Amino acid sequence: MAATDNAPSLALLIDGDNASPKIVTGLLAEIANYGVASVKRIYGDWTGPNLKGWKECLLEHSIQPIQQFAYTTGKNATDGAMIIDAMDLLYTGRFSGFCIVSSDSDFARLAARLREHRVTVYGFGERKTPRPFITACDKFVYFDVLNATTTEAPEPITQRQVHRKAIAEAAPVAGRPSHVKPALDKAALDMLAKAVTASADEDGRANLARVGAHLAKQAPDFDARNYGFPRLSDLVEASGIVDVERAGENPTIVTVTLRKDREPPSEAARR
Repeated sequence: MAATDNAPSLALLIDGDNASPKIVTGLLAEIANYGVASVKRIYGDWTGPNLKGWKECLLEHSIQPIQQFAYTTGKNATDGAMIIDAMDLLYTGRFSGFCIVSSDSDFARLAARLREHRVTVYGFGERKTPRPFITACDKFVYFDVLNATTTEAPEPITQRQVHRKAIAEAAPVAGRPSHVKPALDKAALDMLAKAVTASADEDGRANLARVGAHLAKQAPDFDARNYGFPRLSDLVEASGIVDVERAGENPTIVTVTLRKDREPPSEAARR
């Protein structure tokens, strides 16, 4: 999405205690897909050594540091400052979305409260982020996906290769890092099948954009990049459970049809 006057205005709030400056380039590139970050703030105790690595990054990307002293050992005052500022920004009525960068479950209630005002909430955090915060967001993106977007895009994966990939990644490997992308497991395929069924017209065809929107409602952290695919269209083509059609010469209009062997019995009987 281009940075135009018509682009949604977003507020970016970063929990400095729960994020690394290494993710900022990928983070801002991701946010540009949703709108323009009119406000960019990061919170933490800048008198301590923990946030030292952020200084150069903040100057480069024009992110405003907000000082918050740790009043008591073991208590996170940063979260409270972020929540107060988020509500102040909400009540200005200037923002159509908030980007909350943290892996802390304390922001689950904030995300839910923002959505009550019909404001879109984008969450960003580590794989260990508690589910309550993830499900409170409209969309949730993991840090390792952001880092992957700054490297070379992976080569397209064929249907045959995805099955080999699933078998290889299912086998236990000693020393495998925790951020390795999972294979398309049964849960992911079932979720995709349900989204296609729910989004399909009477002829069984579903617009891929509607399928993606339904997947986001089922699981805010469902992202094709989590499974090694740059786009949802690549994932569905490699899944083996749908037939994919592209509308004439326009490759951006994609429709999918669930294969009969993946349909619920009631649906298959009607055909």
